[in-house]
Amino acid sequence: MQNKIVLVLVSALFAGAISLRAQSAAGGSPRFTLTATATAVSQYMFRGQRLGGPSFQPAVELASDHAVLGVWSNFPIKDAVPGTSDPEIDLYGSYIFDLNDVVSVVPGFTWYTYPDAPTDQGFYRSTIEPSLALNYTAPGLKLTPRIYYDFTLKGPTFEFTAFYALPLASLGSELDFTATWGSFLLKDASKGSEPQTKAWGDYWLVGVSAPFQVSSNGKVLVGLAYTEGRDAFLKQGSAGKSPNSLAVGRAVVTLSYSHTF
Repeated sequence: MQNKIVLVLVSALFAGAISLRAQSAAGGSPRFTLTATATAVSQYMFRGQRLGGPSFQPAVELASDHAVLGVWSNFPIKDAVPGTSDPEIDLYGSYIFDLNDVVSVVPGFTWYTYPDAPTDQGFYRSTIEPSLALNYTAPGLKLTPRIYYDFTLKGPTFEFTAFYALPLASLGSELDFTATWGSFLLKDASKGSEPQTKAWGDYWLVGVSAPFQVSSNGKVLVGLAYTEGRDAFLKQGSAGKSPNSLAVGRAVVTLSYSHTF
């Protein structure tokens, strides 16, 4: 079932990209880019949960004016959290539908895979999560409410992100400020659990980063963020709830290099 959903989503994304390419070809050269990124982070944090210590996160992304399709991965260097992301390899995609000059709708998906996850210990080796976002864009500002739904874990995640870019003309860069708040409720968080195990919680993040163009096709980004998971619990059936030990607060330092072809 998951594979069928992924194939439908990828096919729809490629159909949109092919349509866009045909339109672009009619009016000029299509604009497609391929970007490879190598990222190192001091902590791997995901929605307020610590899934690893220092990690290497390579990614490859194919993008047009409206469509994106990529592969992102995580390889812990130290303090790997068993069963969660050692490694993690995710396929993702999205397509932008412009409603006007400032508002757009963005359907997308992520197919999370964990090739070495021990399924006999309650871990999934893959989950599929479509999403739908609404972007409001003004000069230097972007506001994005988004809803996700994980078909494997059987639950939604609600998220709101605010982004603001402050130009630094003298340095040829900018300061990118990001703030995120989210909340999730998953009904089947543990594979094979009978009765099912629920997981829920909130999370937030504030961060700043600065990109530097080091060549015509190369860019370096440095960033610092703090993120925290709060009110996060697990509950199996009618048993009492227990705190989710992965939900913590951590500062995260990011250093990445990306090259566009």
